[in-house]
Amino acid sequence: MRLLAIESTARAASVAVTEDGELTAQYFQASGLTHSRTLLKMAEDMLRDLNLTVRDVDAVAVAKGPGSFTGVRIGVAAAKGLCWGAGKPAVGVSTLEAMAWHGQGREDVTVCPVMDARRGEIYNALFAFRDGGLSRLTEDRAISLEALVGEAKNLKKPCFFVGDGARMCYNRFLEEGLTAFLPPEALLYQSAWGVAMAARDKEPEPAFDLTPNYLRLSQAERERLAKMS
Repeated sequence: MRLLAIESTARAASVAVTEDGELTAQYFQASGLTHSRTLLKMAEDMLRDLNLTVRDVDAVAVAKGPGSFTGVRIGVAAAKGLCWGAGKPAVGVSTLEAMAWHGQGREDVTVCPVMDARRGEIYNALFAFRDGGLSRLTEDRAISLEALVGEAKNLKKPCFFVGDGARMCYNRFLEEGLTAFLPPEALLYQSAWGVAMAARDKEPEPAFDLTPNYLRLSQAERERLAKMS
């Protein structure tokens, strides 16, 4: 299966094309520019350089959250637009599951994707690689760093951090006397390649059914509820 994958849930944005799990191309940018300005242009340039169009892929995979509310919306909207225009199905995957693929082959660690969720919390889930496959140990969640530190003390394997919250968590773990690892810089941030890997075993669906997974209410929704109460 040939996939066009999109990742825009945090500061870095990327697009990739994979075929049967093999990476054909990936364009990556962590410039801080708004994803609405860069994402579709990156996809257009990459496909043109490969002599492909969206009609040449079997499905469009996208990270549907958690993550930045704006980033998630941009990615999901872009995926829907590309699918509708070319008559292709979509595959929405957990941002955290996609990030976990950056620990591929590390069976000696607990893979710990972490994103800064603000308000004293992180988006997190725990994963492990077993016999070459990725196993989920927890559901996606928004928790405090203190809660993750407490949980890690009962884990049998050290944490391997990946994501835009990785350095923050890594430094805190070292302060607590816990063993932790970081990936090389090129694998630190979210990537469209990870999205494609997470999408491989999932059934494509009509783009109309693709919905974001924010995990938390937006700030505007929280403020509205606070005023109502």
